[in-house]
Amino acid sequence: MRIIFRMLAVCLCVFLLAGVASAKDDKLKAGFIYVGPVGDYGWSHAHDMGRKFAESKLPWLETVFIESVGEADSARIIDRFIQEQKCDVVFTTSFGYMDDTVKAGIKYPDKHFMHCSGFKQSENVGTYFADLYQMYYLNGLMAGAMTKSDKIGYVAAFPIPELVRHIDAFALGIKAVNPDAKVHVRWIYAWYGPDKAKEAAESLIASGCDTLAFTEDTPAVIEVGQDHSEKGKQIYTFSHYSPMQPYGVDSVVSGQLVDWGVMYVKILQSLHDGTWTKDDLWWLAAEDAAILGGSFDNIVNPKFAAELKAAKVKTAEFGEISAYDLVVKRYEQMKKDTDVFEPFEGPIYDNTGDLKIKKGERASKGDLLSIMYYVDNIVGSIPK
Repeated sequence: MRIIFRMLAVCLCVFLLAGVASAKDDKLKAGFIYVGPVGDYGWSHAHDMGRKFAESKLPWLETVFIESVGEADSARIIDRFIQEQKCDVVFTTSFGYMDDTVKAGIKYPDKHFMHCSGFKQSENVGTYFADLYQMYYLNGLMAGAMTKSDKIGYVAAFPIPELVRHIDAFALGIKAVNPDAKVHVRWIYAWYGPDKAKEAAESLIASGCDTLAFTEDTPAVIEVGQDHSEKGKQIYTFSHYSPMQPYGVDSVVSGQLVDWGVMYVKILQSLHDGTWTKDDLWWLAAEDAAILGGSFDNIVNPKFAAELKAAKVKTAEFGEISAYDLVVKRYEQMKKDTDVFEPFEGPIYDNTGDLKIKKGERASKGDLLSIMYYVDNIVGSIPK
């Protein structure tokens, strides 16, 4: 009898140990590399919120992150995550990390890598992006309807296709409601550059711009707009990536928001389940990744809703309609599918007069990912 009990005890121990080993093997560790500080309240902040969301939803997930990593230093950080932190997957969240991510895929063939906003893939390297060009177009509709000076400014970080796509989409929205308005761009060559962004915003306002949008990872442009608005000079602004409306309650009209969390959960779940393939995720409004608003509470700051409702615009599709209702209708169309409405539909000319998209045709995803021209209501040229 003792022998039987002893054998049962041994079997039970083996079973329990196997369960512990299985639970341990079931874990997944993910590393996240950010180009800016998580407190930037822009791009890196939004990604970190997504990381935290995924960790809260996936009990088997462990995450680590490193912030403010220069793009020239990404290879070293990837090595640290793989060799020292023993990560199973590394998310590299800046366009400039792309080549180092692809090289890491070759160097560590038994690991997975996901690069945000890039276009290069391999068997263990995927790409993902929650693109905002549709939201920029909707912001452009509002900007074009509200500007009084017909001069609209844009503060931009680096001249890469992603930013040019967003600037062009913003300009196309403006042109759809106000053909007389022009867009003026200031490049600051920094993702996280609050001082440079403030200086650029002040320069645009001094030149006559009364409306500002931006791609830079702080609320600096909004703070400038709020300061001028408080002093009696109304400056309309559109926030970027995070809910920045509290920084500009008298200035922020709307903006673009991203829910990286839903995308991170999908990617990590597929890796955990063993169903991951060479992902190329490019999510838009229809996937609820791109969201309209300067706040998650409303698509338009209530302070400016009446002004947008009073602004009447003429459209071929809806006839005369308020700018507010046009934004709502276009947003509803975008949330259904890109086949319903696409901002980059021809005829579209660049600002040198060249026809880029013919009448009745639409830009392909490849065209949008590589776009490097200004549409015809943007002043100046893209820096080389």
